[in-house]
Amino acid sequence: MAVSDAEEVRRQSDVDGEVVPTDPQSDGSPKSKKLKTDATSTIAEFGEIINQGTKVTSVSDLDDVCAKQDRSVCYYLNSGDLVKSCIDNECILGIDEAGRGPVLGPMVYGIAFIPKKYENDLKTLGCDDSKALTEEKREKIFDQMGQLADKIGFEAKVIAPNYISNCMLRRVKTSLNEISHDAAIELVKRALARGANITEIFVDTVGPAEKYQDKLQAIFPRQIVTVRSKADSLYAVVSAASIVAKVTRDVTIRTWDLSKIGDSKASDWGSGYPNDPATKTFLKSTCDPIFGFSDIVRFSWSTAEKVLEENAITVDWEEDESDPKGGKGTRKINKFFSSGTVDLTAKEQHRFFKERQLSSVIDF
Repeated sequence: MAVSDAEEVRRQSDVDGEVVPTDPQSDGSPKSKKLKTDATSTIAEFGEIINQGTKVTSVSDLDDVCAKQDRSVCYYLNSGDLVKSCIDNECILGIDEAGRGPVLGPMVYGIAFIPKKYENDLKTLGCDDSKALTEEKREKIFDQMGQLADKIGFEAKVIAPNYISNCMLRRVKTSLNEISHDAAIELVKRALARGANITEIFVDTVGPAEKYQDKLQAIFPRQIVTVRSKADSLYAVVSAASIVAKVTRDVTIRTWDLSKIGDSKASDWGSGYPNDPATKTFLKSTCDPIFGFSDIVRFSWSTAEKVLEENAITVDWEEDESDPKGGKGTRKINKFFSSGTVDLTAKEQHRFFKERQLSSVIDF
């Protein structure tokens, strides 16, 4: 299944409430209701947080925590207990992701929020689009954000590769856009449920920006929602979220346990993107002909599917005799109403009965 970022994003609303009306004299952004987020009412609206996540305040913490995680499930990493300044003051929140396109590793969604009056502190740290910063600079800013825990809150959701692929291949498919939207919405709800006084939300778009903004505004009518392309280079709080997501993904990748496929094969996987020759070589060399890929691979990506087709053993599934689409052994309904004697032996026996040498008794 090829991944397409141009899929039409379905609209959904998990919380009752109308879209905040826009001011026809303004630039189209919705009016803020300026309602302070009360922790009790917010929990009642969005529910209590069952998985509190693991506290991390430095890259060193990330290394320790990620190395111990079960990579087959999604998990949360955050800055810890909500600080008083994020409860008492109006806050802005940014959302961004890392690892949306690669065939290897998780996709990570990150949020960062801070009282609006401290926004310049993020600019002072040097927050910018994470892709424009070196790895060393990103990790330095992440550590500094951890040291400003009295002002800044952040959280990351690490979305496991097999979770992504399972969602995209199951009977009722979930697109990558939907997975992305659901993660962003969930992280905002978690921040609000903890009592953060979020009044403005800034998001780097996934899919059409206008439709995504309408969707988020319907779910969060008390906040002003702004969705823009390249928001990580326009708003410092989105840049901070971008750094949280990127650093978390980088650490998750480098601490991944690939011992089961051998260190020599796992020594170089390149950038992890499908068009990278090193990544393609990694996929081919680590693909088991029977069991397929390790848990770091998104097996629903077309690149991975092609490697499976070329290198894995083909499995022929026996035809289901009860196939509702009219497969072999399925009788047409009008046959049950035909005149004459029905030959009960005409239908081929199921393998279960054949192997046990069982037959139907019709004459006593």
